[in-house]
Amino acid sequence: MTDWRSFWDGEHAIYVNARHKDVHYRAIADGILAHLAATGAGRDAVVLDYACGEALEAGRVAAAAGRLVLCDGAPSVVAKLRDHFGGLANVASVLPEDLDEVLADHAADLIVVSSLIQYLTRAEFGALLDRFRAKLKPSGRLVIADVISPDTGIVADVRSLLRNGLAHGFLMAAVAGLAATAVSPYRKIRSELGLSTYSEGDMLALFGEHGFAAARHPVNLGLTPHRMTFVARPG
Repeated sequence: MTDWRSFWDGEHAIYVNARHKDVHYRAIADGILAHLAATGAGRDAVVLDYACGEALEAGRVAAAAGRLVLCDGAPSVVAKLRDHFGGLANVASVLPEDLDEVLADHAADLIVVSSLIQYLTRAEFGALLDRFRAKLKPSGRLVIADVISPDTGIVADVRSLLRNGLAHGFLMAAVAGLAATAVSPYRKIRSELGLSTYSEGDMLALFGEHGFAAARHPVNLGLTPHRMTFVARPG
């Protein structure tokens, strides 16, 4: 395995059990719905959830929007999305290379990207910002979530997992999962490829370079409060 896309397209144990997975996707959907409400676009809103994973709670987001586009880089994940949400007329599930077929430029009211940019190079992230700017309406909102700062170590992730396990009823599975992760393919590929990190200043500068006005949001989207979320609008 030589790249992150191959990792996410295969079998992995990033969630310690089904309960952890359910709680994760519920938290993501809650965050998307909060940001959707903040756009003021109403029930006709067009939403892009980019690098969405299995998006188990996407039905709730679709019910609050006019159209929901689910986009993920793993073909196996997109196949699951189509199986799960194919019956919803206002949901499209696509690979990134097919996004233009289902989402025109200047059409999106909200684009949400959670826990992706750590797996991209700075150049790849910059190119993605340009693509998002093209897809957003002039009044649109881009949310980049789960950004890892350079001074955030793995200890913070461990604490977050254990805290969530205690709060949501999967603590013992979390402890077992941490032990398994030490010898997992995730740990191996992470040690080989590393993760991209950004300070708040780095992020704001990058947004500016790519035509956005941005600010750090006070609350990170999802289950990892030690990471960062940014909200950006076309400048």
